[in-house]
Amino acid sequence: MAKAVKSDKDARRAKVIEVLNKARSMELHGISQYMNQHYALDNMDYGELARDMKLIAIDEMRHAEQFAERIKELGGEPTTDLAAKVQKGQTVQKIFPFDAALEDDTIDVYNQFLKVCQECADNQTAKLFEAIIEEEQTHFNHFDNVGNHIKTLGDTYLSKIAGTSASTGPSTKGFILGAGA
Repeated sequence: MAKAVKSDKDARRAKVIEVLNKARSMELHGISQYMNQHYALDNMDYGELARDMKLIAIDEMRHAEQFAERIKELGGEPTTDLAAKVQKGQTVQKIFPFDAALEDDTIDVYNQFLKVCQECADNQTAKLFEAIIEEEQTHFNHFDNVGNHIKTLGDTYLSKIAGTSASTGPSTKGFILGAGA
């Protein structure tokens, strides 16, 4: 009987490691995507937008690390693969709706992963997903708001941002832990 229980436990643990690695892969894609956009926005001289993009990428780095640490705790090996290809050369008008959709999809997928963790009786990993979902919602709100400002106010909004500093200052705590949220 003990062998069957261990086998069931191992199977549940493997499912949790699988969703954690899928989530980590999504975070690694987000990091690469947002840093690419950070460089592009800075190059377009939209420093404030570039700064916030970098801070959000740092949040995603923290998420990727949290997932990796949990994977290691469960006896797995964290992936280094990106979930998707980075989209390059986007205009400022395309970046924010694209990122809002990316975050919206992430929230949906992470909610599904949270259910897998609950079904596998892994409350600790479920709590990790709950905390990260909240942060992804903040990212979505930011991207959606900026995208709506660009859509409705256009060049008026962008001219206000042009020439602002991209500096994150002496601290790089990220968007959530810094002053961005």
